[in-house]
Amino acid sequence: MRVISYQQKNFASALKKLDRRSQPLERVEKTVTEVVGAVRDQGDKALLAYAEKFDGVKFRSGKALRVTEAELDAADAATDAKTKRAIAASRKNVTAFAKKSLRKNWSDRNPQGAEVGEVFQPFERVGLYVPGGTAPLVSSANMTVALAKAAGCPEIVVCTPPQKDGSVNPALLHALRAAGATEIYKVGGAQAIAAMAIGTRTIAPVVKVFGPGNSYVVEAKRQMFGLVAVDLLPGPSEIVVMADDSARPEFIAADLLAQAEHGGDSEIGFVTDSPKLIEAVEREIEIQSATLSRQGPLRQVIEDRCWLVLVEKIEDGVDIVNGFAPEHLSLVSRKEKSLAPKIRTAGAIFLGNWSPVAVGDFLAGPSHELPTGGAGKSFPGLTVDQFQRRTSIVKLDRESIAKSAPIVEAFAKVEGLDAHGNSASIRVRR
Repeated sequence: MRVISYQQKNFASALKKLDRRSQPLERVEKTVTEVVGAVRDQGDKALLAYAEKFDGVKFRSGKALRVTEAELDAADAATDAKTKRAIAASRKNVTAFAKKSLRKNWSDRNPQGAEVGEVFQPFERVGLYVPGGTAPLVSSANMTVALAKAAGCPEIVVCTPPQKDGSVNPALLHALRAAGATEIYKVGGAQAIAAMAIGTRTIAPVVKVFGPGNSYVVEAKRQMFGLVAVDLLPGPSEIVVMADDSARPEFIAADLLAQAEHGGDSEIGFVTDSPKLIEAVEREIEIQSATLSRQGPLRQVIEDRCWLVLVEKIEDGVDIVNGFAPEHLSLVSRKEKSLAPKIRTAGAIFLGNWSPVAVGDFLAGPSHELPTGGAGKSFPGLTVDQFQRRTSIVKLDRESIAKSAPIVEAFAKVEGLDAHGNSASIRVRR
């Protein structure tokens, strides 16, 4: 753990390193470019080679990458009732939240009398990535697929990495089917994003790609932008807790460790104006981490990507948080009402002692797919309207074109586009 104090001479320069912008590492960018090229040139052959190389699974053919109905039936049977109830409760909350957020068609008339409006239609075929790795993210099925279903997308394609035996975790398969996935493929990593965007013999291309993943998955989405639409850049998990001495140190440590157990490039941070609290949180991190199962990932993050900042007053933490742009912010302060509106870049904000981030990860309602790595300065978290395509509608009659034409002609004249002006005035003259 790295402690940074406002009393240190290098405090300003240390904080500057926490002010982030999302950008790929050169080695990641290069590797993903090679993967994308291989999928573009070789299609299924590349997917099979990467499955053997990265997942240790040798599939017979491209067709074997697709999860069958028999596998889905077996997964349903293998998932216990308690897990099914938990998945259903989460899906219900996520779906209800999503339906409240759907954008609705509307129409009106402008001052010239033209009918104007918007229509919102679901994307026909979307691709969703659900991470596997060291932990099958069953919750991500609800946090992505359920939104696509609520938006009315008819074709919902999911890619997720296989396990060492070539299967997919049964609870994850159950969750994906229940949430509304129409096709599921055993493909992980950057190659999955490339396959959904470019298309192969087995996987038909989609029009927009969604979902969280590691730095290679995020970079693949960045490289595929333009060929397809993408939702946002959600990478390894991260959290910042900003708290005064009204916070419970054991709760803070628990929230930090919950995100740290993802391991890898995950990052955890704590900002406070209380020296006693920062010491108590340090102790709690050591005590609680010793009792947890994922020791490897936890120790890596605690040692390399854990920082604690002591500020002179809690208000000073706002700039640190906005500069870091965390995926999750836990805000615990007597000044919550004045501080929360000043946070502009966090993916999600959890308020008070009794709001663990894990409830947002699994159950609350908003999607847990959120921007990371500083991308929160430019991107919001995933919302259901991102599964809708917007189209504007304009309709004029004789009266409204007569009122509109002089204004169109004025713009056409100043821009030197006389054909534009004529296209309006010809309707008035005739």
